[in-house]
Amino acid sequence: MAKTEALHDRGMVVVKLRSPATTVKDELASAEARRALMGEFLGSLLFVVLGAGTVAITAGMLAERLDSARMLVIALAHGLAFMLLVAAMLPISGGHLNPAVTFAAMVARKMSFTKGVMYMIAQCAGAAAGALLLTLIIPAGTFGNLGAHGLAMRVTLGGGLTAEIVVTFMLVSAMFATTMGSSRPAALGLAAIALTYVVAQLFALPLTGASMNPARSFGPAFVMGSWKDQWIFWVGPLAGAALAACVHEFFASREKH
Repeated sequence: MAKTEALHDRGMVVVKLRSPATTVKDELASAEARRALMGEFLGSLLFVVLGAGTVAITAGMLAERLDSARMLVIALAHGLAFMLLVAAMLPISGGHLNPAVTFAAMVARKMSFTKGVMYMIAQCAGAAAGALLLTLIIPAGTFGNLGAHGLAMRVTLGGGLTAEIVVTFMLVSAMFATTMGSSRPAALGLAAIALTYVVAQLFALPLTGASMNPARSFGPAFVMGSWKDQWIFWVGPLAGAALAACVHEFFASREKH
């Protein structure tokens, strides 16, 4: 929503609407804001390289099927990469690296609408750049679908959507309890995020690929032109994130009373 400015003219109050362009310009005015967006871009780029790259390499170059051992490797790669990148970007941007986390911050009124949208754009752009970089790193013809997300056979749209809501709710709840709290999280808090990510991956990998992150889904889909059922990997994570934000706010308000 555009911000307003109240002007007093001869006893009358005149409300002047600020254009979206002016609001964006104001958000980008500080070097700190620009660094934050660059941090989200770079963090999302590296997350896709490490996470989607692990999926692509184990599937294409190593020709492994999705058995328990490969699932564990993929889950650990995503969980550890996310933990390390969040820790690195935390003092720069808050370490979101995920439109679902940013959306949760917006729902919880921890971030303005304009800043949140800018974060999401930076995250998706970084994810697309990361997926493009993978096509230069992995030998041609062996990177498959670049780790793009999709529904497994016999998994219904409703089942896939519900799975994404549940695992994203878990992840965002863990982040509200740690990195999105009022104080800087200890190493134990970051480890809790990594473990949550790994557990969620192990549960949802055979179902949807365990997105929990619309940018992580968008990057490979954009580069490979693979858009089948992509809406699930936006609606599910955003719904799960919004639910986590509402639950967090509910308990936070009760603690204040």
